[in-house]
Amino acid sequence: MAKKQKTQEVEVPTVKAPVVETKKPTRKEPTYKNVNGWEIKDRMYKLTGDKQPLSHWFKSRGLYYFDEELGYEREIMYSENQKTVFVDEMKGQVIRGRIIFRNGILSVPKNKVTLQKMLSIYHPQAGNSWVELSEKKQAVEDLEDINIEIDALIAARQMDIDMAEAIMRVELGSKVTEMSSKELKRDLLLFARNNPELFLELANDDNVHVRNIGIKATEMSIIKLSSDQRTFMWGSNNRKLMTVPYDEHPYSALAAWFKTDEGMEIYANIEKKLK
Repeated sequence: MAKKQKTQEVEVPTVKAPVVETKKPTRKEPTYKNVNGWEIKDRMYKLTGDKQPLSHWFKSRGLYYFDEELGYEREIMYSENQKTVFVDEMKGQVIRGRIIFRNGILSVPKNKVTLQKMLSIYHPQAGNSWVELSEKKQAVEDLEDINIEIDALIAARQMDIDMAEAIMRVELGSKVTEMSSKELKRDLLLFARNNPELFLELANDDNVHVRNIGIKATEMSIIKLSSDQRTFMWGSNNRKLMTVPYDEHPYSALAAWFKTDEGMEIYANIEKKLK
């Protein structure tokens, strides 16, 4: 029989694929053409106040603007065929323009720069009878409100039941004593959603929890408040604990007193009784 020949193994070199770094595209913010310090863009103006009449006219001629550079008042008017609002700079025939808000809004396209400047800068009622609506500014304000609401909801969801009771007591009073934990949590989340700024303010106020302890202790007769709401006493022996300063809310004064050297010991004792 013929002998089998051994096959020689050949090592194949491994080739590493080149690592291609891809840069994450960055979003470019929209920009507007700027001519002599004025952004060329569509603008919208809104009447101030709550009224939105079907149509509202404003005076567009016989007006004056104080020119600080020249040092005197100059007559201004809005003209549809002029490139300026200053009467002394107008040339040729002047076609009077009108300033009319409809349903409380006046939209001015970017090609009517003269009217935009009249409404934004020169008209004596600018900023008082109407304001320019800024979509960017509105977006910033809306985003801030949304973030505050989210922060409040997250804080409410993570809050322990004792602090939830303390905050809701500010809103609902003694009614919270009769509420279940689920009811408290639900109302807390609703409160955080509807009044996020007030909720966060209360959540960061140490006195809210301390004050709640004082109210609960009174409800359970561990301590009691005199009928004239001037003195806190032990419920068991009527021994005086503290006097409420004049013109202060009893439980706010008690919360402040709990933080004194004398009050801290009493507070610790009350917390043990409540548990």
